[in-house]
Amino acid sequence: QVQLVESGGGLVQAGGSLRLSCAASGLTFSTYVKGWFRQAPGKEREFVAAISGNGVYTGYKDFVKGRFTISRDNAENAVYLHMNNLKPEGTAVYYCASRNNFAYSTKPEDYIYWGQGTQVTVSS
Repeated sequence: QVQLVESGGGLVQAGGSLRLSCAASGLTFSTYVKGWFRQAPGKEREFVAAISGNGVYTGYKDFVKGRFTISRDNAENAVYLHMNNLKPEGTAVYYCASRNNFAYSTKPEDYIYWGQGTQVTVSS
């Protein structure tokens, strides 16, 4: 059984930082493509960042470029999202997701496994 468990969310002031973690278990390969997505109240789930299996290639949505960094530790079956200079519009539930293959994608529909999400609230 595949499980993705996020942690690290919370309340932070604008300009602050948080590090989200995602612990994966049950995947056939720890090197599947992983991604972070977020969903704000009343809005659709949207892509934030993704990382290739070996961690060499990363991609970001425009609104987080230069502020967020995605990384992974395949030996620990973990993926991280370092978020700096957070803005109030970044308030959302953040989800970790995994594909079941090695093809890079930014589309939520391409990700098979999802965590339960962790709430990030940025106060102004």
